[in-house]
Amino acid sequence: MDAVAALTAFSLVAGLLTITPGLDTALVLRTATVEGAKQAMAAGTGIVAGVLTWGFLAALGLGAILSVSQLAFQMLQGVGAAYLLWLGGQMIRSAMVAEPKLPPPADAAFVGYRRRFLPGWFWRGFLTNMLNPKVGVFYVSFLPQFIPAGVPVVPFSLALAAIHATMGLAWFAALTAATRPLGRLLVRPGLVRAIDGATGAALVAFGVTLALDRKG
Repeated sequence: MDAVAALTAFSLVAGLLTITPGLDTALVLRTATVEGAKQAMAAGTGIVAGVLTWGFLAALGLGAILSVSQLAFQMLQGVGAAYLLWLGGQMIRSAMVAEPKLPPPADAAFVGYRRRFLPGWFWRGFLTNMLNPKVGVFYVSFLPQFIPAGVPVVPFSLALAAIHATMGLAWFAALTAATRPLGRLLVRPGLVRAIDGATGAALVAFGVTLALDRKG
C-alpha cells in the first residue's frame, strides 16, 4: 500500500467513524441547541484538539503505554468516568432546576462571572476526548494499519490525525448549522431542560460504561 492508497483508505474509514453517533456528537448537538453555535463550535474545536493530541502522542509512541499498562489505563479510565459523571450530573441538575431570574442591575456582571469562572466549552470538549483511554488505545492500534513502509512515521501519523480532525470539525459545523432553522423552537425553557436532561443522562451512561469496562 503506497501513501496515496493509505490516505484514501484512512479517509474513508475516518469519515465513517466521524459521522457515527456517539459522545462527541451528543455533546456538540446539545451545546448547539441549548447554548448556541459559538459554544457548540468551541466544544467541537476542543474535541478536535483532543484528536490531534492523541494522534501526536500515538505517533511518538507514548499512547502505546495505555495498551500495555493496566494501571495507566485504569487511572485514566477512572478520571475520565468521573469527569463524564460530573458533566452529565451538571446537565441533569440544570434540567431539574428552573433557570434562575437574574437581578436586572447585575445581569452584565453575572454574565462576566460565568465567563470568568465556569469552564469553557473548548476545554469541556478537549477533556471529554483526552480523558477517554479508549481513544488513545484506538489511535495506537488504528493508525499503524495505514502507515506504508518507507514513510516517516511521525509526520505521516500526524497527517492522518489531521485528516480525522478536519473531518470532525466539518461534521460539527454541519450539525451546528442544522440546528439554526430551529432556533426559535429550541429556546423554549421546557425543551431546553429536556435536551439537558437527555444529554446529561447520555453522558452519565457513558461514564458508568467507561467506569465498569474492563480492559481485555
